[in-house]
Amino acid sequence: MRGRLLRAWREGVKAAGPPWRVLFFGTDRFAVTALRALQEATYREPGGDLLVSRLEVVTLPSRLPGDLPVGSCARELRLPVHEWPHTGPVGQFDVGVVASFGRLLSQDLIQQFPYGVLNVHPSCLPRWRGPAPIIHTVLHGDKVTGVTIMEIRPKRFDVGPIIKQEEFTVPPRCTAKELEVILSKMGANMLISVLRNLPESLKNKKEQPEEGVTFAPKISIAKSCVRWEEQTAEQVIQLYRAIGSMFPLQTLWKGTTVKLLDFVEVDDIPGFADQTLNDCGAVPGSLLYHKASQTLIARCKEGWVGIKAVVLKKKLTAVDFYNGYMHSWFQQKSRAVHQECRFQTLKLSTAKKTLKEREMLSQNIKQ
Repeated sequence: MRGRLLRAWREGVKAAGPPWRVLFFGTDRFAVTALRALQEATYREPGGDLLVSRLEVVTLPSRLPGDLPVGSCARELRLPVHEWPHTGPVGQFDVGVVASFGRLLSQDLIQQFPYGVLNVHPSCLPRWRGPAPIIHTVLHGDKVTGVTIMEIRPKRFDVGPIIKQEEFTVPPRCTAKELEVILSKMGANMLISVLRNLPESLKNKKEQPEEGVTFAPKISIAKSCVRWEEQTAEQVIQLYRAIGSMFPLQTLWKGTTVKLLDFVEVDDIPGFADQTLNDCGAVPGSLLYHKASQTLIARCKEGWVGIKAVVLKKKLTAVDFYNGYMHSWFQQKSRAVHQECRFQTLKLSTAKKTLKEREMLSQNIKQ
């Protein structure tokens, strides 16, 4: 009965064109860019038409002190905010917009919107369906990515038809944080473009291809543990660029957890190729200190990576770490001793993962 009533309502009051009444669903910094673009669209440009006449926001309750980024932005812009699962007044919006929301919308909720619900997704679907597409794009070394504006379908993430899609070449050495900024602006512009001619855009939508589907699951802090015996230098650098701004990479030094900061490729270290690479036996995790560039050099499964700073009780430069923790080892002549001068793979327990993830999330939100 409720479904029939909703369908009748949609057919009876469906607006022919803008301005639209929009209900926005989002949580993180990527979503904030789209929200600000919608807010700007509520102001009539001189000689222009109004695109958005009403804008309200649905976000998730924060488990930490303070709002999530979308909640903070909405309150700054003085927009009405509803905490999920509350979604505001029924029948008061023409279209829903989702960006990084992380919750499935029910069929009943979707049917409340005459023009359905749009999703701003930072990948070229069907590649990287799921909650962490930007991270997986960088982690897997994709050369091309993009943004998809798609129609939300109930019960499953990122499977709806494509309304608009644009590709973008990933810049060399781009981090996930940098790529997020680029794609968030790109997605916001595409969203506004779709809203300008929404009925026509929806008529031209197309189903996603069945080929090329990949998934981008949420990243846990366990991923931040460098596996020296298993990962190549290229893979470690990609991991750093993908998650380093969210979870600093971690390892063990003499049984103590160390966070690794400011990775560099050894190709960028002048004179490193002339260094004798077997000073520490060159087993995975082995450490050298490159004095000319003041860089720690760590051996991976294949190749080496440079590290400019670490956190061991407090933040230390590579120079400080060498002088305080490595120098005495290199004064001894035993090759066996040198083999012990290395990082070892850290394995986190489930309890530690949960605590550390909360700590990291809190720090990330405050940035």
